[in-house]
Amino acid sequence: MNCNQSTDAVLKDNIFEFDDVKPVAIDHEETSINSFLGFFAARQNILSCWPENTYRETSFEYWLFRQHYFVCNSPDTVRRVFLEEHENYDRKSPQMRHALEPLLGDGLFVSDGDLWRERREKCAPAFEIDLLPDFASVMVESARELVDYWETLPKNQSIDMLNEMARLTARIIGRTVFGDDIAESEAAQVVQGFSKYQEQVEQISIADAFGVPFLRWFNNPFRRVRSLRSAVQVQEIIDRIIERYSQQKKSELQRKGESSRLTLLSLLLEDSTGKTEGAKKCPLGFSAARNEAIVMFMAGHETTANTLAWAWYLLDHCPRVADKLQEELKQVLDDRLPTYEDVPNLPYTRAIFEETLRLYPPVPLLSRQARASDTIHHTQIHADTIVLVIPWLLHRHQLYWEKPDSFIPERFLPGQPKPDNFTYIPFSAGRRVCLGKRFGMTEGILCLATLAQRFRPRLVPKHKVEIECRLTLRPKGGLPMYLERCT
Repeated sequence: MNCNQSTDAVLKDNIFEFDDVKPVAIDHEETSINSFLGFFAARQNILSCWPENTYRETSFEYWLFRQHYFVCNSPDTVRRVFLEEHENYDRKSPQMRHALEPLLGDGLFVSDGDLWRERREKCAPAFEIDLLPDFASVMVESARELVDYWETLPKNQSIDMLNEMARLTARIIGRTVFGDDIAESEAAQVVQGFSKYQEQVEQISIADAFGVPFLRWFNNPFRRVRSLRSAVQVQEIIDRIIERYSQQKKSELQRKGESSRLTLLSLLLEDSTGKTEGAKKCPLGFSAARNEAIVMFMAGHETTANTLAWAWYLLDHCPRVADKLQEELKQVLDDRLPTYEDVPNLPYTRAIFEETLRLYPPVPLLSRQARASDTIHHTQIHADTIVLVIPWLLHRHQLYWEKPDSFIPERFLPGQPKPDNFTYIPFSAGRRVCLGKRFGMTEGILCLATLAQRFRPRLVPKHKVEIECRLTLRPKGGLPMYLERCT
């Protein structure tokens, strides 16, 4: 099939003439983050405090007692912080560090400076593009297994699509990046551990938000204990994966054989890329390797699972798009399973995933802390100013998107103007852009195609979908759906 033929079939002279379908969003509260009510609303949902005007502003600032905040809300301000002046803005905010360190330790997502550069160099080879074809086959096989399981369920039985997607992506990340056939029970425990940690971790610490460190002593000790317990649950599973890897390696050495499979663990524990050239560097210790493994597991499982869940909600919300997805899958695949080679020939499937990432970015708020003073948009940035980049605002910005709150995948089809790299940032941008960007896009496209071939999930009637934003953006309370079989 000619890819351009499929693209032409869904393009219109004006793609924004399509029905104006607006899925669930956050009400534009007439409050602000630096008001008393706005601050406490943000502790429950960080997206609830931004008033209507922030969806038009290119930058703005506010103070919470002693702490200065600056929000980058335009491509030029984001480019300055994430790329041009990266060295000055490479630190995560104290709030982000304190929220994630119990789970991730000194992992890549939290670290900065020389440590961050060293760890990123070690992790990068696991996501090289030439490994994607092998990874893609595992993605499709894992999705096929889920389809086969769904086939065994009674027709009137509902599922929690968020949980189903989380278990699927946990299995994929275990088999690909870690080279471990993670058990169903372990995948479920990882999903549960991440969910409980997000529920219990302090969303916005008063001490960090107001710049008063001594108030950290007054945190809720019960919530802290519960969040630590959830972190330990995740860490113990990763420890078991590492132990299995070590046992497998010992067995291979006893047989005088070598493993040809490149995994994240081989990179971290042995610093082995499977290549003979170049000097061998010092491998990471067990604790450091475990922390990086958890970062990759969280990034590779949680974010893609959330996006896939939102995609199923959007497809049910917009039958026009769901019908066009079925047309493309039928035309390109004709009932066979997709492969890595099919990905370029599925532009509409990809556009659905990209539009889902725009409307529901899995990490909707990114924060940095300035090391030294700077000036952005004529605003003085002081040392220790918290600089925020908010994909949720950027992706729905009224200056940069037409019909920003509407679900229109056609905006991402070939032939349409591409959004600025610093306006559309579901995987962040600049120096700290997500290493797994290509992995995540391939995973999303192939999983969506494999599952949609056999099922058209439908939201349980009368269920009210709401947005929950703590560390990541999720459907609040899960996403109950019925599985309608495709004819």
